[in-house]
Amino acid sequence: MAQKPSSNNSSGADARADQDGEGRKEAVKVEIYTWRFCPYCIRAKGLLDRKGVTYNEYLIDGDETARQAMMRRAEGRSTVPQIFINNRGIGGCDNLMELDSTGWLDQMLGITA
Repeated sequence: MAQKPSSNNSSGADARADQDGEGRKEAVKVEIYTWRFCPYCIRAKGLLDRKGVTYNEYLIDGDETARQAMMRRAEGRSTVPQIFINNRGIGGCDNLMELDSTGWLDQMLGITA
C-alpha cells in the first residue's frame, strides 16, 4: 500500500494559484512519486523547493502495488520520479528541468516573473 502523501515544508510557501474567471484563487496541485534515495527524485524536489512550491510526495520504495498504481497513472512509465501538475503527467526529472529551462514550468505553476 502506498504511503500517505506528505507535503514538503519549503519555507512555509503555499502552492501557487491562478485567478479563475470569477477572481477566486485556484491552487495548483503538484504530486511527485519518489524513492527515498533516488538522486533524480532529490533533484526534482530540490527544484520545486527552490521555487517555493508545495507538493504531495508519494514514497513508493519497495511497494510494488504503489508502483503499479503510479505506472497506470503515468501511462506505463515506471521510472521515478513521476511528476504531476494538476493531474497532468509531465514525466520525470529531465522533463521537469526542460520545462523549467523553457519557462513553461513557471507558467504551469502560476509563477510570475
